[in-house]
Amino acid sequence: MRSYFVKRLLLIIPTLLGISLISFVIIQLAPGDPAALKMGDATQGIRDQALAEQIVNETRALYGLDQPLHIQYLRWLKRIVTLDFGESLRDHRLITDKLKERIPVSIRLSGISLLLAYLISIPLGIYSATHQNSAGDKISTVALFTLYSLPNFWIATMAIVYFGGGDFWDVFPVFGLESIGTENWPLWDRIKDQVWHLILPITCMTYYTFAALSRYMRASMLEVIRQDFIRTARAKGLSERLVVYRHALRNSLIPIITLMADLLPALIGGSIVVETIFSIPGMGQLSFEAVLNRDYPLIMAVFTFSALLTLIGILLADFLYTVVDPRIAYEKRAGA
Repeated sequence: MRSYFVKRLLLIIPTLLGISLISFVIIQLAPGDPAALKMGDATQGIRDQALAEQIVNETRALYGLDQPLHIQYLRWLKRIVTLDFGESLRDHRLITDKLKERIPVSIRLSGISLLLAYLISIPLGIYSATHQNSAGDKISTVALFTLYSLPNFWIATMAIVYFGGGDFWDVFPVFGLESIGTENWPLWDRIKDQVWHLILPITCMTYYTFAALSRYMRASMLEVIRQDFIRTARAKGLSERLVVYRHALRNSLIPIITLMADLLPALIGGSIVVETIFSIPGMGQLSFEAVLNRDYPLIMAVFTFSALLTLIGILLADFLYTVVDPRIAYEKRAGA
């Protein structure tokens, strides 16, 4: 198995190169000129069109946007290898500094959301599968499909209206991740304040994920408990709890683990809608602003981190397969 994972780690390099190339081409195909967009306000009052065009051309040359596309890509790829993403076209700040500010915020927000989604969805899926067609299963099915169909921007808006001082209760804060002046508060008060700020955005980011995961868990568990080895375990006189949690659960976790490759990039990307509505300075908001401003270096940096997390999620899922199901092997066993 060790050699398999070494090969997979080495395959990450060409995969990242391919993803970066495709991302670069897609961004270049987008309409608009980032240099003209950046200097739009500065050239708006200039009546001499030749002078305005000269300013835009000088800005384009300053950031290397006048170079051929393959030269731009190679320059950017060189920076990626050295972990130097350059400066933002918008405000001239180092992109690494921006990422250092935003990544911890998104990891805190999306990481807690993802953890809660798994902690809720797995027991709920097990209950629905082991109590199929019961009143609890029917109620949970209707409730979860209702949650699954509700868009998060609507849920976030309703949360602000009803619980954030809109038209009803003013219970939870709806701006940022901490109150103003908390740097002078005691540690315990700062923790409580941050937890209070996280409740609404995490709720808006979690409900959709655990609604979907619980349905996957229920379907997988139903498939497993109908197999022959489960009938054999019951025939041996094992208790139902032992049959479900020792024999059926491990095998039914495989689809849930597979989805990790798609959910792990959310730790970086976060939720653009939720972060925008609640004014949270995370990676989702940063990505949205980078796309609007055609900030090429920043967009490519975000794409690189998201692609890397996706590949790490796939690799982690392959490893967890062998943990939950010992029958899975990536190498020929001795004597096979």
